[in-house]
Amino acid sequence: MKRRVAILQPGYLPWLGYFDQLARVDLFVHYDDVQYTRRDWRNRNRIKGPGGPLWLTVPVAVKGRPNVLIRDVPIAGTDWARRHLATLRHCYARAPHFDWVYPRLESWLSRPVERLADLCIAGVELLAGMLGITTPTVRSSTLPGCDGLHKTDRLLAICRALGATNYLSGAAARAYLDVAALEQAGIAVAFQDYAHPVYPQLWGDFVSHLSVVDLLMNVGPDAGAVLRGAAAPLAEVPAR
Repeated sequence: MKRRVAILQPGYLPWLGYFDQLARVDLFVHYDDVQYTRRDWRNRNRIKGPGGPLWLTVPVAVKGRPNVLIRDVPIAGTDWARRHLATLRHCYARAPHFDWVYPRLESWLSRPVERLADLCIAGVELLAGMLGITTPTVRSSTLPGCDGLHKTDRLLAICRALGATNYLSGAAARAYLDVAALEQAGIAVAFQDYAHPVYPQLWGDFVSHLSVVDLLMNVGPDAGAVLRGAAAPLAEVPAR
C-alpha cells in the first residue's frame, strides 16, 4: 500500500508551501530532534502591515548552546505572546476574516508553553485544521532506531520506521538529498515546486511568501481551496 511521507522541521506560523507539503502526504513528520539553527524559520515569520512586511519573532534562550535540538529550545520571557497578538490585531483588524482567525490565534498563544517545538507544532496543527487539512502527524523524536544518524540516512530511517513508500521533499533539498539511497531502499522521491498563489490582500501591492496567517485573514474558510489550487502535480522519481 502506498504511503507518502513528508518530514519538516517545526516552524512558527509557517508559509503556504509548508502546508502544501502537509496536505499532499499520508503522514507528516515534525522533525523536532535535529539541531536548532539560528536566524531561520524555526522561531519567526513575516506578516503584512500598513508599512509592508514585518517579523514576528519568538525569543529563545540558546546562547551558549550551539548544538541544542529543536525539541529542547526554551522560550525566553512571557510578554512576547501579548506583543504578537497586539501586532496581529493592528495589522489585520480590517481584514475580512479577522473575527474568524484572531480568536483562534489568541487561544493558542495565550496558553503557557516552555519549549519552542511545542508552541510551533501546536500552531501548525491549529492552522492546518483551519485550512481543512486532516493529515495525521508524528514527532520524529518519538520514533525508534533513528538516533545517531545524519542527513539522508536519518530521513531514510524515519521513512522505514513509518513504512513509507514515497517521500515528498522541498525543492531546496535537491542540492543535498541522496535520492539514489532512497530509491535503492524502495522509496520513491518527489520534490515540491510550489507556485505561490496571488490572493486579495490588505495594504497595497501583493507580497508573497508571508505566514499562512495572511492568507487566512484575507480569504478565510476559502484559504484551503486557494492553497490547493496552487499545487502543481508532483514529478516523482520512482524507486528502483
